[in-house]
Amino acid sequence: MVIAPVDSRKQKLPGVILSGAVCQTEREVSRGFPGSARADRGAGFSKSLAKFLVVGAVLAATAWGQSMSQGIMSPPANVRPPYLLNVGIEQRLNGQVPPDLTFVDDTGHTVKLGDYFGKKPLILNLVYYNCTMLCGEALAGLSAALKMVKFDVGDQFDVITVSFNPRETPQLAAQKKAEYLKRYGRPGAAAGWHFLTGPDDSINALTKAVGFQYQYDASRDQYAHATAIMVLTPQGRISKYFYGVDFPPKDLRMGLVEASQNKIGNAVDQVLLYCYHYDPATGKYGAIVSNMLKLGGAATIFFVGGLILVLLRLERSAPHLGWDRSPSDPAGLSSTNVR
Repeated sequence: MVIAPVDSRKQKLPGVILSGAVCQTEREVSRGFPGSARADRGAGFSKSLAKFLVVGAVLAATAWGQSMSQGIMSPPANVRPPYLLNVGIEQRLNGQVPPDLTFVDDTGHTVKLGDYFGKKPLILNLVYYNCTMLCGEALAGLSAALKMVKFDVGDQFDVITVSFNPRETPQLAAQKKAEYLKRYGRPGAAAGWHFLTGPDDSINALTKAVGFQYQYDASRDQYAHATAIMVLTPQGRISKYFYGVDFPPKDLRMGLVEASQNKIGNAVDQVLLYCYHYDPATGKYGAIVSNMLKLGGAATIFFVGGLILVLLRLERSAPHLGWDRSPSDPAGLSSTNVR
């Protein structure tokens, strides 16, 4: 490998570890008293190791995040805790949402899902309106993303929000609709964003069709569930899944365009956010995701701490190993210019 002489003080790329040749160039450019030269050498060595430290920490965090998407955030059913045993989202791309399922809309009228099919693409999201945790975040994230999309709800596409709690009422659905229409803030959206409630049979058939798996805890009167939205073709087939509570507007817009053309997307990596659960030991609500992030943060701290120790040890041993000597100065002495 050929390395051209570089004045590294003028050409330092962010995040790049300096090679030995570049560090040597720094030492040769620097002229002064012996103590000053040695300090410059040590500084260059420390900077190189510091950059190695940063890159190593980033790689470790990336590797942890990749493993988390398969092992922690969306664990297989056989390793999930009991309260998440039946919770998850199974992608059913190109699956047909049953058009004959009966629900009640936010005005109290009985409707069928097929009433919304056949005209334009749709966004389907499943929540329950009395959820004070992740469902509200999902609806807020959806309304925020829709504000950034140039298409208008009720014009180019519709949104169907369905409660999977059979005890919730059309009156509650109307309250939630008013809240999120106000957040969205565009005229005409009321005709295109539908908030539905329904009986057990319809809810079960819908959640099964789209792969939405949740679990009710009667002792705590709450649901454990994950979050996602589904983009449907005008005929009600599942075109794409978006996970989480934040939805990139550009991706959402492209998903709507593809669904309008009856295109079916590819399966995406699952990074599931599970709804909050109640911890009776502390009397507080805590997020499973938060616990996993704390674990990952602790692992990162230990990793960075270990690299710092290595940095300090190498810096102390540098004079003994001769790392502060240049090829033209085997004795480790710096020449001075005397006039």
